[in-house]
Amino acid sequence: MITRLDRLLFALTFALAISSTAPAEGAPAAQAGARQQGQAKPTAPAVPAPVRDLNGDWHGTPEPPKLNQNAQMTPWGQAMFDSRKTMGGGLVGNSNDPMIKCDPLGFPRDVLWETRGLEFIQLARKVVMLSQYQRIWREVWTDGRPLPTHDTVSKSDELLAEPRYYGYSIGHWADDYTFVADTINLDEDTWVDEFGHPHSQDAHVKEEYHRVDHDTLQVTVTIDDPKAYKAPFVVADKITYKWNPRQELDEQLCIPSAAEQYFNAIAGPAAADKNKK
Repeated sequence: MITRLDRLLFALTFALAISSTAPAEGAPAAQAGARQQGQAKPTAPAVPAPVRDLNGDWHGTPEPPKLNQNAQMTPWGQAMFDSRKTMGGGLVGNSNDPMIKCDPLGFPRDVLWETRGLEFIQLARKVVMLSQYQRIWREVWTDGRPLPTHDTVSKSDELLAEPRYYGYSIGHWADDYTFVADTINLDEDTWVDEFGHPHSQDAHVKEEYHRVDHDTLQVTVTIDDPKAYKAPFVVADKITYKWNPRQELDEQLCIPSAAEQYFNAIAGPAAADKNKK
């Protein structure tokens, strides 16, 4: 029987494995995650994508390739980056990554890491995006409303008076096969990625979901954050998802009580012992 602690140990071991240059010894197989009822096979030749349609389940990789880690940070951004301690090197107990204590993963990190399971539900006024890791859901409004500016965000809606872990998003179709989402009002406590790159509340994040054909979806993420970075930059270039109608999103949760148990029994003592040497 798999316990909640087992699930947490899996998540933390896997996070450690992919955040370091070499896989952790004995790390679980990377293919575990989204429950497959039958692996979807690419159609050959490729079938054209339906027009303005992202509906359905998509399967990515645990850690997407092509992430830009070379953006030039401002002094504020560099100071924030330097204050963060990742899980690299095996010292999970020394890390200050919020996710290891089950704080919300936040945006845009949820679309840059653990991308094995993603589902879109298109409704009349919005697109709902469901992510497998931590069972996250986001609303992207498509009813024609403008994206509030940072100066007016708190005046336009009481719900926007405070920053959000997953921001406030509006979306539109740039063409028949490309959906664009713009997000602002992000909580500064969340990390951009597992390496600790920062963002400020002033960040404007743009996602482009391009349906190449029926079975292939590519995602590009751009960050414009003058407080943290000297220029806008593409943080992820064409992350690829494959359509899989037989996929079920797994219940991949981080449980605070299990995290506390793990730190008290394993991570804390291991870090203390390592720090003595």
